[in-house]
Amino acid sequence: MSNLPSNVNISKHPCLRAKLSQLRSKSANARETKDLVHEVSLILGTQALASLEVVSAGADESPIGFQYDFETISPQKITIVPILRSGLGMLDALQTILPFPVSVHHLGLFREKISLQPVEYYNNLPQSRDAVAKLAIIVDPVIATGGTAAAAIQTLREWGVDRIIMIGILGATEGVIRAAEEWPEGVEIWMGGVDQSLTDKGMINPGLGDIGDRLFLTLGK
Repeated sequence: MSNLPSNVNISKHPCLRAKLSQLRSKSANARETKDLVHEVSLILGTQALASLEVVSAGADESPIGFQYDFETISPQKITIVPILRSGLGMLDALQTILPFPVSVHHLGLFREKISLQPVEYYNNLPQSRDAVAKLAIIVDPVIATGGTAAAAIQTLREWGVDRIIMIGILGATEGVIRAAEEWPEGVEIWMGGVDQSLTDKGMINPGLGDIGDRLFLTLGK
């Protein structure tokens, strides 16, 4: 979309777009919602991580005795940061895509109901400077007002990461712009789709509903 900042990428993958329509449906039950979030995250994550660098890690030997150049990705120091709760639904997909295990650090953020401003209630980022990742991959299915996304970006920037890739399934235009402008030179955002408007309660229209409630069957709480 031409009105979005240059560090925002919207997937055009046909299978993702079809699955996103399935995920939007109120008829999708919790199991179907979980599967669709995972499947969309696999497609989106593969596209988002295509910018990683391939580097040689020495030589290895094939099962029939031939030497080959063993390739891996750079940077090696990567962390995945799911935004609680719904970001957990995307975590397994990113762990599947990456060729080696990486750390997972959780951020708990919720929107205060009246002001719609983010409130942090959980943060398990290690304080040791040696533990700071080069690349942080934030996963959160929905970027609505952008307040939570911007707060997460600011937290990781202050932690000391060099770069952030934020992956979301669906966003509202104003929220995605707000997130993208939080740290333009350090953040790359990948979205499955973007809707134009928000309701007066800060929900994306037509959106996905409360994806956390749909994933964890806490509707009507």
